Amino acid sequence: MHFDSNLLERIRSASDVVEVIGASVPLKRAGANFVGLCPFHKEKSPSFNVNSQKQIFHCFGCQTGGDVFKFVQLYENISFPEAVARLAERARIPIETSSTPGAQQARGLKDSLLKLHDAICQRWQHCLASEVGGQVARDYLAKRGVSPDAIRDFRLGAAPELWDDTVNWAKSKGYDTALVEQAGLILKRESGGFYDRFRGRLMFPICDEQGRVIAFSGRVLQGDEKIAKYVNSPETPIFTKGKVLFALDKAKRAILDAGHVVICEGQIDTIACHSVGIRNVVAPQGTALTADHARIIKRYVDEVVLCFDGDGAGTKAAVRSLDDLLASGLAIRVASIPPPDDPDSHIKTHGAESFLGILKRAEGYFDFLLRFLCKQNDLGTDKGRVAVVRAMAEAVHKTGSAVLIDTYAQKTSQRLGVKVEAVRTEFRKHKPTQKQRENPEPSVEVETVTEVARPPASELWLLKLLVLESEYGDFAANHLDPIWITDERVRRIVAVYLSAAHTVPALLNSFEGESELQNLISEAASEQRAIPDPLRQLSDVILRLRNALFDRQIAELTSQLVDPAVSDEIRMEALAMQQHLRQVRREPLMPLDGGAPEIPPEPPPDEGFTDQGQEGENSGEGW
Repeated sequence: MHFDSNLLERIRSASDVVEVIGASVPLKRAGANFVGLCPFHKEKSPSFNVNSQKQIFHCFGCQTGGDVFKFVQLYENISFPEAVARLAERARIPIETSSTPGAQQARGLKDSLLKLHDAICQRWQHCLASEVGGQVARDYLAKRGVSPDAIRDFRLGAAPELWDDTVNWAKSKGYDTALVEQAGLILKRESGGFYDRFRGRLMFPICDEQGRVIAFSGRVLQGDEKIAKYVNSPETPIFTKGKVLFALDKAKRAILDAGHVVICEGQIDTIACHSVGIRNVVAPQGTALTADHARIIKRYVDEVVLCFDGDGAGTKAAVRSLDDLLASGLAIRVASIPPPDDPDSHIKTHGAESFLGILKRAEGYFDFLLRFLCKQNDLGTDKGRVAVVRAMAEAVHKTGSAVLIDTYAQKTSQRLGVKVEAVRTEFRKHKPTQKQRENPEPSVEVETVTEVARPPASELWLLKLLVLESEYGDFAANHLDPIWITDERVRRIVAVYLSAAHTVPALLNSFEGESELQNLISEAASEQRAIPDPLRQLSDVILRLRNALFDRQIAELTSQLVDPAVSDEIRMEALAMQQHLRQVRREPLMPLDGGAPEIPPEPPPDEGFTDQGQEGENSGEGW
C-alpha cells in the first residue's frame, strides 16, 4: 500500500511523538527531551530518548529508533499501513490511498462494520437502561453487584427476547441486510428471511486495543439449560477470537504500571476487578489462551498471573494455557482462588485487599503444576508417580532452561520421595526430539539485544552532521561522493540524503521496512550536543573520507609494486598512479564539478575530527 507523502506529513504533524509514546511508556522530561525505560528491551536505567523537536525516538541501549509511525509499528506489532491507519484515525484524518480497488473495498467494509457495531451497541445500551426488554438483565446485574459506573464504562447492554428485534432495527436504520449478516448479528433462516443471533441476553461489547467495538459476547439470563450460556460473535473481517483480549483497551496503562497482567476467565470477573481499582486485568474470549494472545501481552509486560476459577475447570484451563505462554518467553504465575469462589465472588465476599493478597502470593507455574499433578494422580502407585514425572518433564523441557529443568527435577523427587538422580534420569528420557529441536515453537520478540557492527566513527559522524545541519545539504552534494563511504548502510542513507531528502522524516520514509537503517538515522538525529562550526566539521570529515579512499588505493598499488609477478609496464603505471594519488591527497577539498574550493584547506592533524582508532572511535565524537 502506497501513501502520498503529503498525507504522511499531515498525519505525522498531527501525532505528537511525545503524546503517542507517553500514552504507553512513562516518560520524564530531561532538558529539552524526554526519557524512559525502553519498551523494546529490558533495562533498569532509562536509555530511551524521545525528542519533541525532531519528533523521533531512539534507544541508546538497543539502538532502536525512528518516528511516530515506527514506534506504533513496533509497539503494537503491526504493519506500516496499519500504523498509518491507526494514527490517522487518532488524528481524525481520512486516508485516501493509491492501493488496489480490492484493498480499498476491504477498508470500506471494515469501516462499515465498525460503525454498525457501535450503533447496535448503543441500541442495546438503551435497552438495558430503560426498556422493558432489559429488565431481566438489569435484575441480573443488580444481583451480581455490578455498579452503574461499570455498566457505563464497559457499555453493557441487553438484547430483547425477540427473534427479529435486530432485524427490524437494522431495516429501520437503513443498514444493508448482507452487512448485518456478515457482522454476525443476524442469521439466515432455511425457509427464507433472517432472525437475531442474540436474544434475551446480557451483552458484553468486545473492543479492540483502540476501544472500538468489534464483536459481542451474550450471556443467557433465563430459559432452557440446554441453551448455551454464552454466545459469541463469529469471526469477521474486524474480529478474530484468538487475537482479542477483553478489556485490554481499558487495562493497557495499568498493565504497564503494574509490570504484569492478570488474566481472568470471564467478563464479569474482569469487570469486578476493574470496579475495585485492580485494572491490570483482562480475559480471553473463552478460557483458551493462544500464541497471538501471548504475543499481544508480550508487547506490554513479561509476566502473566493466571487467575481462573477455583473449581476443577479453572485449574484445567490454567494447565491448557502453558504451551503458548511458555513459547512467548513470558514468566507465568498462578493465583489459586479458594473454591468455590471465582474472582468476582471472592471480591464481593472478602474484599479487594484479600483478592490482591491472593495475586501477590501467586505461585510459579511449575510449582502449581506439580501440586496439581500430585492431586490428580495416586502417588501411592507406580502408575501415578510415573505419570507425574512424565508430565513434569514434558512441561519443564518446553522452557529450554537447564536451571528450571534441574530445579523441578529436585522438587519432583522431594514430593514423590524418590532419589533426585532417578528423576533426572527420567527427565532426560523426555527431552524434545531432534525434529522438535530443529522446528521449535515460534516465539515473540527476542529479549536479548543482537550486536550489530557499528559504522566507522567518521562515517557515523558524517551522518550526524548531515541530519543535524540540513542547511549544508547542498554543500555536501557538491563535495561528497558516496563511494568514499565504506559502510554500505551509511552510504545508502547518504545517497538518498544527497538526492534531496534532507529532513529526518523524508529519510525515515525512504527506508520504510528497513529497521537497521532507520535506527541509524534516529541515532544520528538524537545527537544532543551543540556542534561548533558545523561547516568546518562537515568539510573536515568529507576530506578525511576522501583521503582514506586514496590511502586504500595507494596501499593496493604498493602491493602491485612489490609483487615479483607484475610486469615492468604495469609496475611503472602503478608507480605513476601512486604518485598522482599522493599529490591529489595533499590538495584541499574541491567541488565535484571541478570548481574552485569553497572552504580552507585541511586543518593540522591534531585538530578537528577524532580519527577512528583513537578514543571515541564508536562514539562519533567530533571535537
